[in-house]
Amino acid sequence: MTLTCHGLRRRFGALTAVDDVSLSVTAGARHALIGPNGAGKSTLFKLITGLLRSDSGRVSLAGQDVTTASEVRRCRLGISQAMQHASLFPTLSAAENVTLAVRRHEGRISWMPRRQPSIHARTDEVLDQVGLADRGRVQVGALSHGERKQLEVALALACRPKLLLLDEPAAGMSAAERAGLVALIAGLPAEITVLFVEHDLDVVFELADTVTVLNLGRVLLSGDPAAVRASDEVRQAYLGGAR
Repeated sequence: MTLTCHGLRRRFGALTAVDDVSLSVTAGARHALIGPNGAGKSTLFKLITGLLRSDSGRVSLAGQDVTTASEVRRCRLGISQAMQHASLFPTLSAAENVTLAVRRHEGRISWMPRRQPSIHARTDEVLDQVGLADRGRVQVGALSHGERKQLEVALALACRPKLLLLDEPAAGMSAAERAGLVALIAGLPAEITVLFVEHDLDVVFELADTVTVLNLGRVLLSGDPAAVRASDEVRQAYLGGAR
């Protein structure tokens, strides 16, 4: 799914968090959004998902203008997200969390859910996709930090996304967990477009085919990873001057 943002602007009082941002994400891309703290990355994500409304500008999904569409409507069109602080049910198992997400997506949540083979097959499929096939019965509170991050991605995948948004998926991970996350995202089907915010530049440059740099709410540069690495402006604003 393609994503196009044109001239997005969002103010909070005197602060302009997103200032005339235009962004194009091609179908099947692994597109990274980076920038220093306060650059406007999280606000831009919320404008894309519909959690926030823009003051001006447009958002289009696969050529369809969704600027005024609700978060629920955008989800139904194919947007799914794993945000930095996702809501997991810590007293439920990993499989039960995924099952709830599958049921919600398919409109089958009830107070007395019956066992439905298709729901449980989908749950097993998603857990296997993120590398948690053997951890389904484990209570979320007993999972490692990295496994919980994997589970957050699983909940997003349960919605069968066409556009997957990940907000700092590698935050707090060990080196081994980051390597597993990179393999997970790299191994997602090509028909899933991925837009992700990440501060770990090793993860960014290993995964992304396109990188957009935000600074002070505006796009500083958008291009291939090599061009971003080579940019003096980017190094000054974000990379600390080091190649």
